[in-house]
Amino acid sequence: MKNTENYKARLHVLLLTILATSLTLTGCLSSDNKNATRSLAETNYKNYCAGCHGVNLERFAIKPWMDEEGINLAFESIKFGIVDIGMPAFEQTFSDDEIEQLAIFVKEEIPRDRSKLKPAFTTDGIIRSEAHSFVIDTVVSGLSVPWGLAFLPNGDLLISERAGTLHRYSNGFLSDPIEGLPPIMAIGQGGLLDLALHPEYDTNGWIYMAYSALNSESERPIGNTAILRARLDGNQLVDQEVIFEGLPHTPLQYHFGCKLAFDGKGHLFFGIGDRGQRDDFPQTLDNHNGKIHRIMDDGTIPHDNPFVNDPDAMPSIYSFGHRNPQGNCIHPATGELWVSEHGPKGGDELNLVEPGLNYGWPVITYGINYNGTIITELTEKEGMEQPVFEWTPSIAPCGMTFVTGDRFKNWEHNLLVGSLSFEYLERVVLEGHYVTHREKLLEGIGRVRNVVMSPDGYVYVAVENPGFILRLIPVE
Repeated sequence: MKNTENYKARLHVLLLTILATSLTLTGCLSSDNKNATRSLAETNYKNYCAGCHGVNLERFAIKPWMDEEGINLAFESIKFGIVDIGMPAFEQTFSDDEIEQLAIFVKEEIPRDRSKLKPAFTTDGIIRSEAHSFVIDTVVSGLSVPWGLAFLPNGDLLISERAGTLHRYSNGFLSDPIEGLPPIMAIGQGGLLDLALHPEYDTNGWIYMAYSALNSESERPIGNTAILRARLDGNQLVDQEVIFEGLPHTPLQYHFGCKLAFDGKGHLFFGIGDRGQRDDFPQTLDNHNGKIHRIMDDGTIPHDNPFVNDPDAMPSIYSFGHRNPQGNCIHPATGELWVSEHGPKGGDELNLVEPGLNYGWPVITYGINYNGTIITELTEKEGMEQPVFEWTPSIAPCGMTFVTGDRFKNWEHNLLVGSLSFEYLERVVLEGHYVTHREKLLEGIGRVRNVVMSPDGYVYVAVENPGFILRLIPVE
């Protein structure tokens, strides 16, 4: 009898243990499912909503759904759209469950301080800047970190993603990743970077790609910025030629540069950052880092490069003393090279770059270390160039273009500069070599990685995290 009672007691404990474990596992699974559902809702917001409503949900007109009990109004707005303001319906895009979770996400994450909200960017919502009114159109969404943009003659758009993928956008469709890329060091700030077409692409078909080249012979990931040219055959790169590779290779994962700009004489300009070693590279000429470079379209060195006859210098160097240049463009009227570059904490720079000159980093700077300590007491020194303009606090300038064409006549030859840290597009007015005015555009749009002019005169803006491409269309 005693053994039977002990057995029953042990069985009772075992059953309770199984029940408790089952409940615990159910709770874990429920928690995992809830997290997965929320993650999907956040991803859907980033891919489909952030282009109009802002990465941080700061672009919503104040509406009753914000303070409604439940999500009925939000659900209906997402599912059926709001025709009057140009908001599309998503009933064909998402299931009801996905719409419900998206509505919950938006209601939970929208700023509680309604005074901080601004109207959404909508396709029929006119944005009135100081000199032009325009609307925006989301061209491509669902990207990772779009970097380079290059328009093919037929209007197709090549898009590079930093993760190491290249796509072709044509007639509303994004291609599968184009094959034939070289080994890429896609870690940190490295990856597949800028794109450019040869000025005579119609006859030779050359596409140029900047990327962080991975040294496949090293046991750990090391590399540096490189330039590849290739031709496109269907969804395959062919005739690949590495025409430049920066030295030395390092394991550091930041300050690669690199924007590409052709002038009208067959020269290709690009910048490589100091690769995180400011005391070793920018002020010496025996390496490629912390420099602006100029090569011919086939990678050969122009005979009139400033250091071509110096046996101790890298012959491609055009200027030196740079920290991390991420905006190169040629003035359409003067042919001058303008470069924007990241400073440290403060001291981002806009420079007019001329051959052989020293732009000072890190001997002079208007910035300080990220921890607040001083890099140098000097902001100027004989023999070192001053920036045309410096941004403090840092806007983290990335991507830069001169406005050309007939569509944005009131912006003609203005500079458009992307801001990563403050998430807007900046319009910079130049008079000669002086900045006379600045205007913030698309505030809150997200981290602006690049801005280019299309051949038909529209402004295209690449935004990361979430990744999408916008087109600015002027209106009367």
